[in-house]
Amino acid sequence: MGRSIFTHFLMISNASPRFASSMTCGRDGSRFLRRKETIRSNRLGIGHGAFAGSRCHCSLSVSDPAAPEAPSSSVKKRIVSGVQPTGTIHLGNYLGAIKNWVSLQNAYDTLFFIVDLHAITLPYDSKELSRVTKETAAIYLSCGIDTSQACVFVQSHVRAHVELMWLLSSATPIGWLNRMIQFKEKSRKAGDENVGVALLTYPVLMASDILLYQSDFVPVGEDQKQHLELTRELAERVNYLYGGRKWKKMGGRGGALFKVPEPLIPPAGARVMSLTDGLSKMSKSAPSDQSRINLLDPKDVIANKVKRCKTDSFSGLEFDNPDRPECNNLLAIYQLVTGRTKQEVAKECQDMNWGTFKNVLTDALIDHLHPIQVRYEEIMSDTGYLDRILADGAKKAADIADVTLNNVYQAMGFLRR
Repeated sequence: MGRSIFTHFLMISNASPRFASSMTCGRDGSRFLRRKETIRSNRLGIGHGAFAGSRCHCSLSVSDPAAPEAPSSSVKKRIVSGVQPTGTIHLGNYLGAIKNWVSLQNAYDTLFFIVDLHAITLPYDSKELSRVTKETAAIYLSCGIDTSQACVFVQSHVRAHVELMWLLSSATPIGWLNRMIQFKEKSRKAGDENVGVALLTYPVLMASDILLYQSDFVPVGEDQKQHLELTRELAERVNYLYGGRKWKKMGGRGGALFKVPEPLIPPAGARVMSLTDGLSKMSKSAPSDQSRINLLDPKDVIANKVKRCKTDSFSGLEFDNPDRPECNNLLAIYQLVTGRTKQEVAKECQDMNWGTFKNVLTDALIDHLHPIQVRYEEIMSDTGYLDRILADGAKKAADIADVTLNNVYQAMGFLRR
C-alpha cells in the first residue's frame, strides 16, 4: 500500500524542512530544440522516484536548516505529494513522508493524493487495487491529514493527469526517458518482454502530477531527484515551445504555462532503514516482512519484529558511527516516534544494552502507532465518509487542474471544447 512517490529524502537528522535554493536551470531556449540531448545526472547522485528529472543542467545544494514558515504573501505556496497504493504502508513511508505532510498542511496549500495510476507500471493485482487505494486514503487521514487544510484525492479520479501527460509526452525527447536509471534497473531485472511502456513513460506522468497544480515545491527523495529534474526541464521546454508570446497569439494571456517547481527537503526522518539491514532502505518490496514495521501491525507483531531486528556486538548505543548502521537507524526511529532531540536520545540511551533498548523502542512504537490504528479502524468502518472525502477532494483538485490543462490545450493549438 505504500511506495512513496514524492518523498524519502536524506539520512535521518534533526533538520527542519528546507528548500534547495540553488537548483537553477539555464533558460537558453535553443537548447530545448536540440535533437541529441544528454542527461547530466552526475551532479545529483541520481536515483529514481516519482518526481525526478533527466537531461538537466541543474545543481542542487542544501541550505542551512530553517524552520518551516508560512509564506509572507497572503496566498500560500503550493505543495503536492503522494504515495502509491502498493504493498503496505510502513514506518518508512510514514516517518519519511506522511508525518511531514501533517506539519506542512498548515503553512502551505497542500494536495496529497493516492497515485494509483503509477501503481500499474509493474505487474499488480487488479482485484486488490481498489481496496488498497481506499486503505491508503484512510491511512492519510488517520495519520493526521486534515481535509479542512489539505486536499486529499485519488489520482485517477482527476482525468487531467492523463490528458496532460499525453500533451507533455509530445514534447519529451525519447532520449530523456531512455536514460532514466529507474527504467534501466527495473527493465534489466524483469526483461523486455515483462516490462510495459508505462515503466518508460511514467516520469512524464509524474511531471503531469506536479505541473497540473502549478506547484511551488515538491518534497523529493534521494531516489527521486532525477525525475524532479525532468519535470523542471519539461516545464521549461513547454514554456519555451508554447508559452509567452506564442500563447498570447493563440488567444491566451501569455507568459509561462507552468511554474518550474523547486525541491523541498523534508524534515528529520526521511530515510528509515530496514530492520534486517541498516544499509538498505525500509521497503515494502523486501521479501521479508520482518524488515519493516507496518503502520497497522498489532502490538505483538511489533514487539516480535523489534526483538528479532539486527543489532551489533558493540557496547553502549550511539548515533553516526559508520560501523554501526543498525544502531544509528534504531536510535533515529526512537528519536522520531518520541519527538525528542538527537542529543536527548543519545544521552538517554548511551549506556543501555540492546535488550533494554529494544523494550524501550517497542513501547515507544506501540504508543505512537496505537492512536493511528484506532483512527484507521474508525474511518474504514464508515466507507461512506471516506468516499465523500475523496469525491470532494477530486472535485477541488479538478477545478485547479482543468485551468492548467485548458491553457495548455489552447497554447498547443487545439480546437476549444
